Amino acid sequence: MRLQLGTMLNYNDNSERAETFRPQYSPLDSNFSSVNVEGGEERQHHSSWRPTRSNTNNSAHRVRFSQHVPYDEEEPRGIDASIHTPFDPRMDSNDPSQAYTSPLKSADRRGDGRHVEYDLDAPIEGAKSRGLAGHGKMNQDVDDADRDTSFRLDNYRAWVNRQRKRARGPRARFEKGFNDYYQKWIIEGLLRQKPLPPSRDGRHIPISPGAVRKVPLVDERSGGDYISNFIRSSRYTKWSFLPKQLYYQFSKLANFYFLVIAVLQLIPGLSTTGSFTTLIPLLIFVSISMAKEGFDDYRRYVLDKTENLAPAWVLDPERTVEKPRDKSSKIRGLGKKRPTREQEEEARMTEMQDIGEHQEEPIWSVIQWQDLRVGDVIRLRRDHSVPADIIILHATGHNGVAYIETMALDGETNLKSKQACSLFAKHCDTIEKLKHCRAEIVSEDPNADLYNFEGRVTLDGETRPLTLSDVVYRGSILRNTDEAIGLVINTGEECKIRMNANKDVRAKAPKMQGLLNRIVILLVLVVLTLTVGCMGGYYIWRGSYEKHAPYLKDATVPFAQIWFGFIIAFNTLIPLSLYVSLEIIKVGQFFLLDDVEMYDPETDTPMVANTTTILENLGQVNYVFSDKTGTLTENKMRFRKLSVAGAAWLHDMDIERDRLESKSRMSKADVKGPSGQIDGGVVANVVSERDERAEAPLINNQQQPNSARIPRPRPGHSLPIPKTEAMLSYIQHNPDTPFSQKARQFLLCVALCHTCLPEVKEDGEIAFQAASPDELALVQAAQDLGYLLIDRLTHSIKLQFQSPEGELVTETYEVLDVIEFSSKRKRMSIIIRMPDGRICVFCKGADNIMIARLRNALLAKQKASAVERRASRRKSVEAERAMSRLSGTYSPRNSISKRNSIFRRGSRRISTEMNRRSIVSDDLDTWLTRRETLDLDESAGYDESYNTPRQSIVLSPVLLAGSTEVYDGIVDEFIAADDGAIFERCFHHIGEFASEGLRTLLFAYRYVSDDEYQEWKQTYRAATTSLVDRQKRVEDAAELIERDFDLAGASAIEDKLQQGVPETIEKLRRANIKVWMLTGDKRETAINIAHSARLAKPFSELYILDTTVDDLQEKITSTLIDVGRGMVAHSVLVVDGHTLSVIEKDESLKIMFYDLAVRMDSVICCRASPSQKAGLVQAIRETVPSSLTLAIGDGSNDIAMIQASHVGIGISGREGLQAARVADYSIAQFRFLQRLLLVHGRWMYLRTAKYILATFWKELVFYIIQAQYQHFNGYTGTSIYESWSLTVFNALFTSLPVILLGIFEKDLQAETLLAIPELYAFGQRSEAFNFKKYIAWMFTGAVDTVVIFMMVWGFYKDILFTENNSLFPLGQLAFTVAVILINVKILILECYNQTAITFGGFAISILGWFAWNLFIGSIYPLKFGQYIVRGAFIHEFGNKLGWWATAGATIAAVVAFELGLTALQRIYFPKDQHLWQEIEREGGVSEVLKEHAAEEGRAAPPTGGDGQMDNEDELEYQRSLSPVLSEGSGGNTLNELHAPPSSTQRSRRLPGVPSTKTHGSILHKGRRIQTA
Repeated sequence: MRLQLGTMLNYNDNSERAETFRPQYSPLDSNFSSVNVEGGEERQHHSSWRPTRSNTNNSAHRVRFSQHVPYDEEEPRGIDASIHTPFDPRMDSNDPSQAYTSPLKSADRRGDGRHVEYDLDAPIEGAKSRGLAGHGKMNQDVDDADRDTSFRLDNYRAWVNRQRKRARGPRARFEKGFNDYYQKWIIEGLLRQKPLPPSRDGRHIPISPGAVRKVPLVDERSGGDYISNFIRSSRYTKWSFLPKQLYYQFSKLANFYFLVIAVLQLIPGLSTTGSFTTLIPLLIFVSISMAKEGFDDYRRYVLDKTENLAPAWVLDPERTVEKPRDKSSKIRGLGKKRPTREQEEEARMTEMQDIGEHQEEPIWSVIQWQDLRVGDVIRLRRDHSVPADIIILHATGHNGVAYIETMALDGETNLKSKQACSLFAKHCDTIEKLKHCRAEIVSEDPNADLYNFEGRVTLDGETRPLTLSDVVYRGSILRNTDEAIGLVINTGEECKIRMNANKDVRAKAPKMQGLLNRIVILLVLVVLTLTVGCMGGYYIWRGSYEKHAPYLKDATVPFAQIWFGFIIAFNTLIPLSLYVSLEIIKVGQFFLLDDVEMYDPETDTPMVANTTTILENLGQVNYVFSDKTGTLTENKMRFRKLSVAGAAWLHDMDIERDRLESKSRMSKADVKGPSGQIDGGVVANVVSERDERAEAPLINNQQQPNSARIPRPRPGHSLPIPKTEAMLSYIQHNPDTPFSQKARQFLLCVALCHTCLPEVKEDGEIAFQAASPDELALVQAAQDLGYLLIDRLTHSIKLQFQSPEGELVTETYEVLDVIEFSSKRKRMSIIIRMPDGRICVFCKGADNIMIARLRNALLAKQKASAVERRASRRKSVEAERAMSRLSGTYSPRNSISKRNSIFRRGSRRISTEMNRRSIVSDDLDTWLTRRETLDLDESAGYDESYNTPRQSIVLSPVLLAGSTEVYDGIVDEFIAADDGAIFERCFHHIGEFASEGLRTLLFAYRYVSDDEYQEWKQTYRAATTSLVDRQKRVEDAAELIERDFDLAGASAIEDKLQQGVPETIEKLRRANIKVWMLTGDKRETAINIAHSARLAKPFSELYILDTTVDDLQEKITSTLIDVGRGMVAHSVLVVDGHTLSVIEKDESLKIMFYDLAVRMDSVICCRASPSQKAGLVQAIRETVPSSLTLAIGDGSNDIAMIQASHVGIGISGREGLQAARVADYSIAQFRFLQRLLLVHGRWMYLRTAKYILATFWKELVFYIIQAQYQHFNGYTGTSIYESWSLTVFNALFTSLPVILLGIFEKDLQAETLLAIPELYAFGQRSEAFNFKKYIAWMFTGAVDTVVIFMMVWGFYKDILFTENNSLFPLGQLAFTVAVILINVKILILECYNQTAITFGGFAISILGWFAWNLFIGSIYPLKFGQYIVRGAFIHEFGNKLGWWATAGATIAAVVAFELGLTALQRIYFPKDQHLWQEIEREGGVSEVLKEHAAEEGRAAPPTGGDGQMDNEDELEYQRSLSPVLSEGSGGNTLNELHAPPSSTQRSRRLPGVPSTKTHGSILHKGRRIQTA
């Protein structure tokens, strides 16, 4: 193997090029400079560096944008034009197409990503850069820079204007005119579906229980009844299925082509191949396809029917609804359990709390959801789904509050509190009052806006507004509330959730189909060309021979018969078997998707494919649009860390609890999936013990729970963060110290400052109901830390805790007031009268809000600013080092900047985005995980290297035991007594917590006097009862008491990610797949999850678009400038739904926004409605037409996005199956996406591509022989092949090879594809199936068919008359050569994954052909004709050596030609997969990397005394093997080994191994060899 390594490719460009001076182009200054790589000087560091617009002198390298995909225009796109343009006043600023272009060759116009190209071999050498003549100096003054920037902005605006004009061009006008015509004459005229005009002032709905059951309300807009509550998400009806499917099936060009051929064959006298040979197979194939589509749609219909038939309870005093007795057993509630017998009994009577009299007759009737009407009064029970949009009239919760889960609409896990209007509270609190209530509600017309609602209610002349807090939308679920009553205002398709659903969903088609259609058009032209050629040959032959042959007198063939006869004869160049066999191989691929590695044992959920139509699309994905809640996260909040009195502590008691719980559940054979619940009603994720290490979140300074090993502190860093058990032990041993007092006060804040309600279960355990999962996590953490909430009455809280003396104490705290949390206030407060009689105000909120309200606010702000400055400097250093890596000027280890490439020398492909993301960013991730190798200015007391997200930790058992000696340096009582030090430490901890993706809260408290409280209480009471500006007055009153707080501490809550999410996103990024997160959650939460999931890195630049804060056009333009300079190491765009709606309304903003979005490394869209999610996906499909999008989600709010994308993935097993049922594919965990795409996606793309090419090739080889023979039969159309054999050519002899190739082919092993995600670009660049590839295959096919015919004809034209020289032996010889060659080529030469199945298929096809010859030779009828078949194979030519020798020589010649082409390609033009195939053959990727690392002297396997590596040493060893092991990796799986992506350069080094050349001195730390 060592000898072959020298011939392999290098990750670096040519080393000679890297060591020479080279001109460098600066995009901002339009200057060139020469650089000397061997000088080894890094770019000068500026501690205040920021990638801002004014920072024009920090351009370190040439940046040039190439287009993400081929666009129609040839000019640079968007800001590219201005980036290309040097400053030249003479140039027309409105014409970016004249922009200056770099002298280096531009990137190919591929659709694999919008690239930023960096010249890694030519870093800037700051002080020695030399400008070239005519382009100025590098250090030009600020005025020139500003003028240059202004000029480029003018160019960009001109480009935007041209895009707007193009959007209004002839094509757009034609489409608009066609759509208008279709809407007017077809939709409105023929179908009578006219759009409804808006109502005058909304829909008026009276509260009149039971009245609408007799006489339905009239819709003012239509003049008829309001629409029913029936919904339909299926695509077809029984009337539309046939016409829509026929249109869809024959919109495929191949099907339409075959339909034309079938019609021609039905015309008598035209066809030489029979009348039904095309029509019957075509009808069978189309029928199968239609049946498959119909079955998929029928499943959607069944789901709709289940929802439509779900039961609802409607107030029906006059019993107008008949109870469906015989059908009640068939009714099932969606998202709820079937009612029990007790519930059915309760359904016959009122459940309202205030009813005092017994009802003689039940007044609640059960009806189906589809029968609900606008104006119905309905009743909801706990955990029941809401059947329609309703206005809350009454709820049995505290203060009339109903808690609503809206996850299905917006993806948020927080429960929304809904409360009836004050008018309803007085008149709808009992059944009798409700029956006689004559209020009228006016609500807005139906629309898709989930975040705004306008309405009003009028009762007895008094009018009150109705807002979002009064309305509950369909799809929501009633939680933590026994019962609620509501009035239906919107039904069916006019409900918000249905307004946000995708309408008229298009059938999805594979990306390959576009090219396949173009190839079919080309082959139609080829068939016409052959027809014209043969027809011309016939006329020439007729003039030179036929007229002079007396036996052909009056035998002239008419033109029509010649023309159509040859068309029918050559139509098989476009084989119908292509589509028939394609469906077969997709069925085979479908079964191979049943991969045990994508099976989730916890939920007993395998991977499910709901369609086989678009399997190959999984190998070509460019964009992944992911939901957050339930997709990336587990919907579990866990209290993870805290900071109190200057010390940070880790809380992981829940991890051990979950582990034991999972172990006990998994031990029960009858329990499968997450069926249990922990305290608080949160569904627990059952995790097997073997996965606990990977599952344990956010903590990595601990070994396995059974390990007693003490982690070694590293030089320059503090001890790992201790655990809360140690804090409790310290408090117990030292109860009177300042730290202990402040820690107890902080725990009291956590235990009291919330709105949770405890519930005692049947087994005596206490569970908690909370409106927010964050609050639930806080209360559970308080319980773990000794403060148990045992009861919460209307105005009191009971806590149980252990006193310092060890006694169990129960104390009652009087709740005086609660100031609720709001998104504007970003805090909540609770005013408590303590057991000692003092009044205390507890407050928790965002740190930026709370700091200004502290007693020492000035000092706190100073400390916060100092911490922020240090964090900014550190971030600047990280970004600076990142950019240094982009330019190749920095290397903390063995010359990682001079990394090897697996690309070919001389190739013109320049994969700039892949270079940037995979080669550079992975080095950067490695550097972040080994931060101790860097000479940072400051060393944080809080060691981030021990606290990277989602890894297990354990602390020393000595520390857990509570020995006071261990607390030295961890608990500092001097710091605990110093407010300034506490501020600094706490704010630093908050920053570290936030960088890990934790959700932080600051807790504070203050004691107030009774007089101060009473004075404030009057102000607050007046505000809460105000009828004008109530919310504002409440907020103003809260400001009066929420001040002068003492800092208690900070908490960090983990929104627990699913297992393997960060690693999966990292691998997708390395695979050049951009991941966007689209969520309905708030911005802060989305950003936190982005950090923890590694969508955003610690050094990422976050660009937030907010229409309420910024001028969007200016903000987008400045961001484009920043990103366009290439000075941002990792860019993330954050936009909210409201801002997105503003952008969508402005055409210029829309063009600019999507031009910016596709350039960003990642995009986060928060507060997005389902329709906005779908709109984003559709916009990317239009902005980047050649890209392929994938959407993944778990809830019904993700369905629109899933349907709008090219590929839809549903997450099952967490929040139901709404998305999984309608998605194309479903998986149980987000982490399975990497295997689905990187492994199976690539395989299926490769298989389908090879199948298509092989099918076209074999048809060309076989049938062009037929065309060549026409020259020797007078172009009469006589077939060289016997008709029986010709009929079964595809079915019996050549279908099996292509089918086996399409099902079982694998070019690389799964472990290689997972270890090297960059290989996924193979499908993104369409390397397996493109027009060049097709032409190459057809060229070889043309050569093959010419060689075959010439050698066969050369043998037969000189054969002796004593042998059988008739047509049948000639045709059978050509047939035999073709069959054997096709099988050899496809199953031997092209199939890399050769198994017993493929060899079996090869033998069956070859032996089957000769068995067929024996068969027809024995049963063929004895008759005189051109084909004398009976006994010919055995007695006439099959026993002749010359016949067999000719066959063998012909096959050998063609195979030699094929082998020669293959050898030429692999030697001089190798592909990436060829190199990795060689590595796999030599011993596997892992072994080769280890061997090469040992040869380089970079690593030796560290072993303990018994020869075994411990966990930490094993991880260190892996990192030494791989220069870019993913940050936070904690195992020794091959998945974490990395070799960079394909490049354009070939080298003599092993892919994935850094160069032996180093910069700087070698530092030995432990068993690792590192470079300074």
